[in-house]
Amino acid sequence: MASAGEGASSASSDEQNRLASEKSPYLLQHASNPVHWYPWGDEAFSAARRENKLIFLSVGYSTCHWCHVMERESFENPDIAKIMNANFINVKVDREERPDVDKVYMTFVTSLSGSGGWPMSVWLTPDLNPVYGGTYFPPNNRYFGQPGFPQLLVSLASQWQENEAKFKESGVKIMEVLDRTSRLPAPGTSSMPGEEAVAKCFAQLSSSYEPHYGGFSESPKFPQPSNLNFLFTYHALRPHRDDAKRGLEMALHTLTKMDRGGIHDHVAQGFARYSTDERWHVPHFEKMLYDQAQLTISYLDAYVATGNTKFSDVVRDILTYVMRDLSHPSGGFYSAEDADSLPTADAKEKREGAFCVWTREEITQLLSEPVREGHEMTLDKVFCHHYSVVKGGNVNPYQDPHDELKNQNVLIEHGTVEETSQEFDLSQEECEAALAKAREILYNARQKRPRPHLDDKMLTSWNGMMLGAMVRAGAVLGDNTYIQRAVKAAEFVKSYLYKDDKLLRAAYAAPNDEVSLGSSIEGYADDYAWIIRGFINLYEATLDTDWLELAEALQDKQNELFWDPQGNGYYMTQAGDESILLRIKEDQDGAEPSANSVSLGNLIRLSTILDHPEYRTKAEAIFCLFSDRLNKIPIALPEMTTALLLYQQSPVQIILAGKNGSNSLKEMMHVIHTEPIPDRVFMLADDNQESFMYARHPSLSRYHPKVTDETLAYVCRNFKCLLPVNNPDQLREILKKSSEASGQ
Repeated sequence: MASAGEGASSASSDEQNRLASEKSPYLLQHASNPVHWYPWGDEAFSAARRENKLIFLSVGYSTCHWCHVMERESFENPDIAKIMNANFINVKVDREERPDVDKVYMTFVTSLSGSGGWPMSVWLTPDLNPVYGGTYFPPNNRYFGQPGFPQLLVSLASQWQENEAKFKESGVKIMEVLDRTSRLPAPGTSSMPGEEAVAKCFAQLSSSYEPHYGGFSESPKFPQPSNLNFLFTYHALRPHRDDAKRGLEMALHTLTKMDRGGIHDHVAQGFARYSTDERWHVPHFEKMLYDQAQLTISYLDAYVATGNTKFSDVVRDILTYVMRDLSHPSGGFYSAEDADSLPTADAKEKREGAFCVWTREEITQLLSEPVREGHEMTLDKVFCHHYSVVKGGNVNPYQDPHDELKNQNVLIEHGTVEETSQEFDLSQEECEAALAKAREILYNARQKRPRPHLDDKMLTSWNGMMLGAMVRAGAVLGDNTYIQRAVKAAEFVKSYLYKDDKLLRAAYAAPNDEVSLGSSIEGYADDYAWIIRGFINLYEATLDTDWLELAEALQDKQNELFWDPQGNGYYMTQAGDESILLRIKEDQDGAEPSANSVSLGNLIRLSTILDHPEYRTKAEAIFCLFSDRLNKIPIALPEMTTALLLYQQSPVQIILAGKNGSNSLKEMMHVIHTEPIPDRVFMLADDNQESFMYARHPSLSRYHPKVTDETLAYVCRNFKCLLPVNNPDQLREILKKSSEASGQ
């Protein structure tokens, strides 16, 4: 019979378990739990076999709200910890550090229940086969139909003791089914997807679009930048089509509503993870690096498509937040900020959103000064009108089931600055200045509050994502500050996360602004894909071919470590780790696009830039592998469908003959970066015959500027080049005509 914990020792709250020696912020959060946690690894597996116990696997991440709830309710509870310690080998995993472990067992949980999420709770045999699982479990039976966590623990332990053989047999069969169902079609069974997949993706996005507030669901609402990326690319390549124009409107409306909503932090910049309602008003307040990176690209695309500076202002807003709050002195980018924090310094319990929300009374007190000298209107009146702040709070109680936001206001813009200025008889400039001053006062007040937890883990994939977005922002906005910050991040990757010609998964902040590598987990396919994309973007912004050369080396290494020579496509993990029972190829672009989708874009770009036909062949093999999914539900793979759009185009090749660093070259490059031509590639002919690029394209030696300090631009498509131009306005005109011609 399972033990309820009598006589079993449990660590007191001031003792630490095995997680204390880990580097992951999430694991360290649990180092003082009375649960005898192990990290994922041989020590835990050996203990399970030696003691013949089930493994309880708990997977989460450090800014996960419900992970905090389950810790507070169950893992910090000494009585529940006794049951866990007496009957199970308990293992904690940071899903961001070990996405391979997370993916295998999330596949099981979703097949079992139809849905997944975090915290993920799975029970495994000592052979690591799953037998039961779910997500959050409450500490008692208070939820109808859901067992309390301690009751479930006792039940599973008893069943294991009474019928171990049946459990083991069930676990083996479960893994056999998962292995079979996770496989994609064999090579040769699927043909290359075509226009049908593109058209269906647009149709499915149009069908799911919510026209009032934008986005692609009712509630909760997620930003889903991959959807926006597809719509912007679709429009850029087919600008005269009515459906493309409608798609552009969908993307712009969504981004405008997000910018004005509460998901956007109007005081301290950046975007929260998602909105709990349909209006983008009440967010889940955690801020993730990958959202900042992808939304930077989305708002850049909006700016390039329209020229409207309200979108470029949002780009600067996001990057201000990232450079200020998510940056390590050595150049890496941190992972996230938590949703929960203490409302006051002497509070005992954290609350979601406490760092970000305001009472009407607080704002009245802080913003009591006049809008300008001699004006009777105070800042708080203008601010509260513009950002919808009211007495008693502006949060719908249905969006606040735990009363954490009672009487609080989440800032949201329902009107424009122009409308607010008219309401208070101010000029638009006066109104903008008043709102900016008010935001600055509130920002300074917020800095005195207890800050949310910072996950200072620096993931390779997310750093690649962010540096790629930041350097593109620098190129589009003509701001060298962003380019230099991206270069610093790339140098950080080279210094800390690139060892022996391979990428590592993560680095960790250490005392005195140092960096630690922890257990040096090797990189996954997404680490390679995003760093390669980032380095290609660096090359395009700087024309420094060192980054392009490194991108090629990493692409070849990714092909070596992750490519499936029998079935094609990239596995997310390398071979050889016996604790990972499934090697999976991700088939969905979720909060982060899948490694295969990102890699497709890389392969297509590199095949042209480097004259590398083998890369294009690999891209075709990936498209064929995912052909069935692309033809049936391309909305599950919008990033991959975007790559398909680019594959279908004959690329625009732009050769710039000039001196790198010259003003004339910079002017030409700025034109290229600010035109919506996603299928373009460009290269520099600078008479450096020994360079990496000349070795790949000997024909570059034919291109020379006619006079010193001049840059000539040659625009080519389908192996036909137009006459060169040396004027930025002429180049812009040619590129516009080229774009229009491709969209006919």
